[in-house]
Amino acid sequence: MHEVDMTKCLLLSMHEWKQEQAPATPVVERVHLQVGTFTCVEPDQLVFTWRAAVQGSWLHGAELAIETVPLVGRCVVCKSTYSPSPDTGYRSPCCDHPMEEIVSGRELRIRSVDYCLPGAEAAPHQTLTTTAAV
Repeated sequence: MHEVDMTKCLLLSMHEWKQEQAPATPVVERVHLQVGTFTCVEPDQLVFTWRAAVQGSWLHGAELAIETVPLVGRCVVCKSTYSPSPDTGYRSPCCDHPMEEIVSGRELRIRSVDYCLPGAEAAPHQTLTTTAAV
């Protein structure tokens, strides 16, 4: 199950980010994650493993919001972009050339984190926008 390994990597990334906030411990409301359809990661299973992994931790209660990124290929022959399909062997619909370049669909990254820092005088909720790969 890839989801367990991906959750471990996600937790490591969040732990590193938490250390950057020291000495405060951020209260995380939501982690926004981009997951490509070509990663072989099931979003529902990722949410399930996330919920189990954060029980009793500093991330307890934090939601995992997943944005699915579709698979898009680019034909190296005709330069067109297309939505590859296993039914066509991921071949280009315009010239039947095999897919060699993936434009999107392999992402697995933290897009942003909704959080607040206890005792901070600034806005109670802040959003960290990032492109950190998990």
